[in-house]
Amino acid sequence: MITLTENAIHAVGRFIAGSDKPSAGLRIEVTDGGCSGLQYGLKLEENQGAEDTIIDCGSVKVFVDPGSMPMLDGMTVDFIDSLEGSGFKFSNPNAAKSCACGTSFNTCS
Repeated sequence: MITLTENAIHAVGRFIAGSDKPSAGLRIEVTDGGCSGLQYGLKLEENQGAEDTIIDCGSVKVFVDPGSMPMLDGMTVDFIDSLEGSGFKFSNPNAAKSCACGTSFNTCS
């Protein structure tokens, strides 16, 4: 299960409301890249994929593909808005190591 905090739900809601295209929900995925080897990807989706896991987070639906789900299961996504900057923060129990920016991780120690 993936959890979005209230701040994250409100932020995604703002992005959906401001989007030029209709959005069915938020896709969270893991892709190769970043300084630790894997990175989180977020994007608004018009439709869910046939094999997606769908997580209902109140007013936001989250779509996760089957390859990403094992690496994201148990993760909490927050949205931080501060003087230093704003953005999504990931707390992932499956990440053995993460980079300083918090958007790149690895599952191997």
